[in-house]
Amino acid sequence: MDTPVIHVDKPLTPAEAEHVAGRAITVGPGDDALAGVAASVIGVGHRWDAERFAQFPDLQVISRMGIGYDNIDVAAACDAGVTVCNAPDSPTVSTAEHAMALLLAVTKTLPAMQRRVRGGGWGNPAPTALELDGSTLGLVGLGRIGRRVAVAAEALGMKVIGCDPMVDECDAVEVCSLDRVIEESHVISLHAPATDATRHLVGADSIARMRPGVFIVNCARGPLIDEAALLDALDRGHVAGAGLDVTDPEPPDPSNPLLDRDDVIVSPHVASSTVAGRLRLFAHAFDNALAVLEGRPATVVSDLA
Repeated sequence: MDTPVIHVDKPLTPAEAEHVAGRAITVGPGDDALAGVAASVIGVGHRWDAERFAQFPDLQVISRMGIGYDNIDVAAACDAGVTVCNAPDSPTVSTAEHAMALLLAVTKTLPAMQRRVRGGGWGNPAPTALELDGSTLGLVGLGRIGRRVAVAAEALGMKVIGCDPMVDECDAVEVCSLDRVIEESHVISLHAPATDATRHLVGADSIARMRPGVFIVNCARGPLIDEAALLDALDRGHVAGAGLDVTDPEPPDPSNPLLDRDDVIVSPHVASSTVAGRLRLFAHAFDNALAVLEGRPATVVSDLA
């Protein structure tokens, strides 16, 4: 086949350009209407709906750099004859490490400690940090990332329980009900997709059933947490701290009170953004797109073959 033209929605790094060299012609970002483009490799910037698919009349495949494909209207893709791919393995390592970094930072109250030292203080007259050894970590979602977090937490001496409607057994995790995760965990880490069923999974009702002093980590999707309910629980001390890589909406309004608290860390949806992780995300998504164009197996969400 002729060298395919593949649209990308971000500038390529030197390593990404090297991965592409000789295999495809890349165009973009910033091109909104492109005839002749056979594939698009995308992040989360654009909403791909029927109107946008119409701007790419020769598109055969759209490939997401990551697990979630919330920004792709899969039905519209099917109507347009476009195969949808994702890259579920790519962000696992970096995202799990980031979840553990947030977990450690908030349970050890590092933001408050840093502010204390910067203000001329020293010592810790009223310690509130959690000792993780012997504490219970509850995982909501036992996919690739959740399972890797479980292994890391077990190495720290934590008891790990978790729930997932698709999982009956999991190494390093006692699989249980969502109710047990909510009620028994000292730390709750979210690794579930954003769906109607999971929207505001962490809300006023579920928080009320959590242990006093619980910590919450979210490296999944912002809508899993009702931020107003979280803020109220933080103000009351029922939730001791939160580590958030995602918010609802994104980016958050600069006036969002969660951004100015010592008991909350917010990172800008970058859990997978290590040097190795970013290259892996792009390479998997690009290879998926090329595989579909060449009729080879790929990681497919919707297959029109």
